[in-house]
Amino acid sequence: MQIGTKGANKIMGHNTCFHCGLDAKNSEIIFDDKAFCCNGCKTVYEIFSANDLTCYYDLQQAPGSTPKEIEGKYNFLDNAKIVEKLLEFNDGKTQIITLYIPNIHCSSCIWVLENLNKINPAVSSSLVNFGKKNVRITYNSALISLKDLVILLNSIGYEPFISLDDYSTNKKNIDRSLIYKLGFAGFAFGNVMFLSFPEYFEVNEFWLEQYKPLFRWLMFIYSVPVVFYSAQEYFISAYKGLRTQILNIDVPIALGILVLFIRSTVEIIYNLGSGFFDSLTGLVFFLLLGRFFQQKTYSFLSFERDYKSYFPIGITKILPNGTEESIQVYDIEKGDRLLIRNEELIPVDCILIKGNAHIDYSFVTGEAKAVSKSSGDKLFAGGKQLDGIIEVDVLKSVEQSYLTQLWSNDVFKTDKEASFTSITNSISKYFTVAILAIAIISTCYWLFIDASKALNVFTAVLIIACPCALALSAPFTFGNVLRILGTKKFYLKNASVIENLAKVNTIIFDKTGTITSNVDSTIHYDGIDLSSEEELLLKSTLRGSNHPLSRALYRILKDNFIVSLDNYQEFVGEGIEGTYQANQIKIGSAPFVGYKVEKTSLNTMVHVSTNNTYKGKFTFYNSYRKGLSQLFNKLKKHFDLVILSGDNEGEKENLTKILPAKTKLLFNQKPEDKLEYIKYHQSEGANVLMIGDGLNDAGALAQSNVGIAISENVNVFSPACDAILDASKFNQLYNYIKISKTSIKIIKWSFALSFFYNIIGLYFAITGQLAPVFAAILMPLSSISIVIFTTLSTNIAGRKLK
Repeated sequence: MQIGTKGANKIMGHNTCFHCGLDAKNSEIIFDDKAFCCNGCKTVYEIFSANDLTCYYDLQQAPGSTPKEIEGKYNFLDNAKIVEKLLEFNDGKTQIITLYIPNIHCSSCIWVLENLNKINPAVSSSLVNFGKKNVRITYNSALISLKDLVILLNSIGYEPFISLDDYSTNKKNIDRSLIYKLGFAGFAFGNVMFLSFPEYFEVNEFWLEQYKPLFRWLMFIYSVPVVFYSAQEYFISAYKGLRTQILNIDVPIALGILVLFIRSTVEIIYNLGSGFFDSLTGLVFFLLLGRFFQQKTYSFLSFERDYKSYFPIGITKILPNGTEESIQVYDIEKGDRLLIRNEELIPVDCILIKGNAHIDYSFVTGEAKAVSKSSGDKLFAGGKQLDGIIEVDVLKSVEQSYLTQLWSNDVFKTDKEASFTSITNSISKYFTVAILAIAIISTCYWLFIDASKALNVFTAVLIIACPCALALSAPFTFGNVLRILGTKKFYLKNASVIENLAKVNTIIFDKTGTITSNVDSTIHYDGIDLSSEEELLLKSTLRGSNHPLSRALYRILKDNFIVSLDNYQEFVGEGIEGTYQANQIKIGSAPFVGYKVEKTSLNTMVHVSTNNTYKGKFTFYNSYRKGLSQLFNKLKKHFDLVILSGDNEGEKENLTKILPAKTKLLFNQKPEDKLEYIKYHQSEGANVLMIGDGLNDAGALAQSNVGIAISENVNVFSPACDAILDASKFNQLYNYIKISKTSIKIIKWSFALSFFYNIIGLYFAITGQLAPVFAAILMPLSSISIVIFTTLSTNIAGRKLK
């Protein structure tokens, strides 16, 4: 699309593109209303107004490399087959890739990488996994290629590591560059300290005095590779950050190293003194040593959520003889035939074999636009089937954490942002500016009081203050709690759910499939006997539904051959309908099947009609979950409790005997009624926890502050819920809420410790009592101590869970 009259004719007063000289009137492609790209050199410009443009980012330029060198390095990404292997998702427009980036080492890195969309609008979202040092990027391939995206990351200091040989086996080459740099810095530091002894002790031996200039120049020689090799990452990161107008934490560190080196070099050139080469080499050595131990600590305390052992998602596998069995999602193997029901999530990449596929990929891309697929088409993991049942053949087994990555994606529930997350983001953004200001003001003060201390004060302030201890408090606390709760079969979507769960003051329960168990329920049929054709149609229709009553009824029906329905529809809160050849069946509420109830029954019932002729009803006698009464008695002391049920009042008498007196019981509630009930109470100041099934209560789960789906060997994995609770752990709900409250207290304590550390450290640095070398030792220790404190505290709290 040509820019035409939409954009400006001039770029900041120029008629041509800065980099390639193309005419700015007709040579641009619009990204959207905010940015456009030059056709010639692919320079991206941001539009501030119709006639005011600024060069926002040049994809071809990168510090230290020419455009041709950068492009040549990644020419293999022009190969479509290679790109396809690297991508997680590709629908021709939206592409998703996870890249391993070794240079991720602090909270500032996270902030920069998760704001890639501000650097290039073709990137729609980016999510960092700090522990695994990778970033998952969703982008528009029509506006930026994978090659250009990698060049973009390279040019801001975060070069991704891409190895096609290792990619297929999920192995990463070990990056030993930090060890080499650390070793050289340690070697140089030891030698510089040795050469500095005569200066320390003011020895007046003739030969020492005679060779003092030589010793000083030897110290300079040792320091040069320390600054330009061992410390190069700090300079590169700081330069690339400044180049993109981002002040990262490496800016003050690089400035401190540079000032020490220049000042020391000037002193020995003009014979003014021995300089600060000992402090300089020691500073770099301890910074690298701290980074090394940080990496080891973070690796050892990895909170990666491996759902293989506890993620409660069941999927239906079709065996070679045609029978079906429910298996866990991690047991899926290449070549398996799977049955995907209406509203179910596709857990793996697969090929469509049978059925009408209407796939919603909003879980993956964030765009709520369903696409139709035909037999033989490839379906991607994360899509949701919207039109009856389909059968698929598996292309590969489930990726270790792919579904959890999707679930944690910021596309969903962006209105539920955690306050601790916003606080730490603000700290990372403004911390560097504040520290630079403190360092400059302190140095100016000491220049007038005692100029000999000014340089030490400037460097010590820049080094000692670090936002990482503060910014890592919440991620590591929540990360360990996520892991602990996961091992107890309570799986949370992301860290913000813990914070929201701690604020809850009202808990709303659905009845069917939530406080009742479908496995142990008793079912009786009253009505006209169904013919074999009708039984076949009944089971084939129930097969496509994930409603708890449908699943319970499907299990008790005797085995029949399954037929592929000509049409299938599910009406939320009413029932399901299926047709095969000339026969039609409706299963659901009495009004839905066209039956007028003469008197209201107090039991849960599912009615059946075939070809508009009423046949009968299935009556359900519920069995309540183990420990229900004890759980509610614990919860009533701290929360308002409500039962919202779509069923009639048949179970009211039983529930009043089991549940505490103050529990509110509301029956005959449609899905929209539940949604409005939650909205009303939220408007009155309530923080609502909703517990239901993941599909039929999707609206209520999404509206609530925290939505928990109960899983009983059914695929209820849905973006609408914030957590999935295994039905066997239902009676532990109170303890799970309790540990979320404890985690908030732990974070507040770690925040207090971090602030205390920074204030004390800055005091000694500003008053000239702290040498830069000791500042370099203390800086990483603060981060490590906070991580250990939060981990130990959450582990102690987690031991109380069953």
